[in-house]
Amino acid sequence: MLSELHREHINIAKLLDLLRQQLFAIRSEKEVRYRLLRDILSYLSEVSDQCHHPQEDLIYDYYLKYRCQDDQITDRLKNEHELVVVAGKELTELVEMILMDAVIPLDQLTAKLESFIVLQQRHMDFEEGEVFPELSAKLTEDDWRHLEQNWRYKTADDPLFGREVAERYRDISSSLGL
Repeated sequence: MLSELHREHINIAKLLDLLRQQLFAIRSEKEVRYRLLRDILSYLSEVSDQCHHPQEDLIYDYYLKYRCQDDQITDRLKNEHELVVVAGKELTELVEMILMDAVIPLDQLTAKLESFIVLQQRHMDFEEGEVFPELSAKLTEDDWRHLEQNWRYKTADDPLFGREVAERYRDISSSLGL
């Protein structure tokens, strides 16, 4: 399960690179692909917020219940998951408004976009550097088997990085060269 989550982090990092490219385009006063921004945010909400983070939470909750002696990172992990969701929703709302021809100050958009990218990157770095090594060290093979049996989303195929790219994510796929 951790290798799957790690692979998803690699994929999310690719999407963050696309967001950085759009942030650079905004700051350079070049063409901005707002539909691409919307699609990336949609994907992150659909996959990260609804599947990836709940899977991490399931594993971490199990760890806390059965293997943890002294936990220092629980509040931070849960809080960051919530912050990422809220930041993504706020940014999505701004992009949707722009796509409906609303006039939004570019400095407001760049601030929200940059904040979202930094928050998402810092969160993944925290998980990769602190949370995943702790889980790997403390959970047994039996623990992982139990968790895999209880993970209800495990059969869902990723709509962007899975076997087949969903129509709504084809623009992202071509931007990533998949």
